[in-house]
Amino acid sequence: MYDPAQLRTFLAVAQTLSFTQAARRLGLRQSTVSQHVRRLEDATGRPLFARDTHSVELTEDGEAMLGFARRILQVHEQAAAFFTGTRVRGRLRFGASEDFVLTRLPEILEGFRSAHPEVDLELTVELSGTLHEQLAAGRLDLVLAKRRPEDPRGELVWHDRLVWIGAERLRLDPDRPVPLIVYPPPGITRALAMEALERQGRAWRVACTSGSLNGLVAAARAGLGVMAHSHGLVPPGLVRMPERMGLPELGRVDFVLVHGRRRPSAQHAADALAAAILTGGDRLHRG
Repeated sequence: MYDPAQLRTFLAVAQTLSFTQAARRLGLRQSTVSQHVRRLEDATGRPLFARDTHSVELTEDGEAMLGFARRILQVHEQAAAFFTGTRVRGRLRFGASEDFVLTRLPEILEGFRSAHPEVDLELTVELSGTLHEQLAAGRLDLVLAKRRPEDPRGELVWHDRLVWIGAERLRLDPDRPVPLIVYPPPGITRALAMEALERQGRAWRVACTSGSLNGLVAAARAGLGVMAHSHGLVPPGLVRMPERMGLPELGRVDFVLVHGRRRPSAQHAADALAAAILTGGDRLHRG
């Protein structure tokens, strides 16, 4: 009933909330992406997206289709691998940024390990900037991390807004420097937060530095300050800071998959894991 090609297109649009970005990811014309979505909506008899000239959002039925689409595609790929007799194997060095420590990435990795038991997966968790450096040095095969919007590297998993977050009871004194909770250099959100405050002409001070997301979250929950964070990944116990605090807009950030130098022994495994992440990417930033 549901065409796998249409389901892949649906997932790409759902994750990027952009027909243009989905077309770029899939290597399709935008008209083809629109056609796939329209045919899937015809097959379900329900609208899956609410869209106008400025925005694309999932409907309630679209949210439900996310889970179905992932499972259908996963079974489809398992069946294809079984009957073609292809088995992915080799050593795969995968880097994931600290942003994903508290998400459902482990579920995606567990599913990958179950589907490809002959792959030796080595996981590195680091700051996005550090992972990009390690990838360039040839020490990683695949990276899931943030990039700045102007950075052309990588395959887009999803766009997100950066927001200021902190403890619900936190109050900032407008006459004192903004207390920042930040990753150390070369943290991308660290740089974006400081640049935004400097553009606004607002003083700031570093209240906490940690290379661990858990460390930053602990400091924020204790009320030590505010941190710049992805809107779709706000940790439990923290909230978005209200506009009345007068903090500047932080802009958007991209989460991307970036392949390293193509080692023949790792290429098939890297491609398989990238496909699993792109298929299940909505689980990384939705409850």
